[in-house]
Amino acid sequence: MNENGLSGRNKMTRVFQLEEKEMIGRLNHVAIAVPDLEAASAQYRDALGATVGAPQDEPDHGVTVVFIELPNTKIELLYPLGDDSPINGFLEKNPAGGIHHVCYEVEDILAARDHLKAQGARVLGSGEPKIGAHGKPVLFLHPKDFNGCLVELEQV
Repeated sequence: MNENGLSGRNKMTRVFQLEEKEMIGRLNHVAIAVPDLEAASAQYRDALGATVGAPQDEPDHGVTVVFIELPNTKIELLYPLGDDSPINGFLEKNPAGGIHHVCYEVEDILAARDHLKAQGARVLGSGEPKIGAHGKPVLFLHPKDFNGCLVELEQV
């Protein structure tokens, strides 16, 4: 039994639990698509004095990422990995780069997905979580459903 007196983890239980509390947690990161990963990393490291991680290829997502650690969140630099990268289209429209998405933390990504779909939000891709750059399950939500902003959810 959980705190709501419910047993089991079926879909209705997860949706019910989300209606009882806030769904999203803290801001995990802001992702910025960049046309030159090395130059962008150097700018954050040298000009801003930030702690910049090493490049990390994420073939399942078609990107190479670099995380910049800040005291209260992270910046994720995104660079295309391969011709089929979703970042290529973004950079064609925004050659100088720009904010690509925001990532919010959730405790239960499947419950969050089910709740959002019930509210009419569109989950991109197959609708099933993939493992993201932090080694945790992630989903993306259609930007037209969130005021023009691509939203990533990451289970913590």
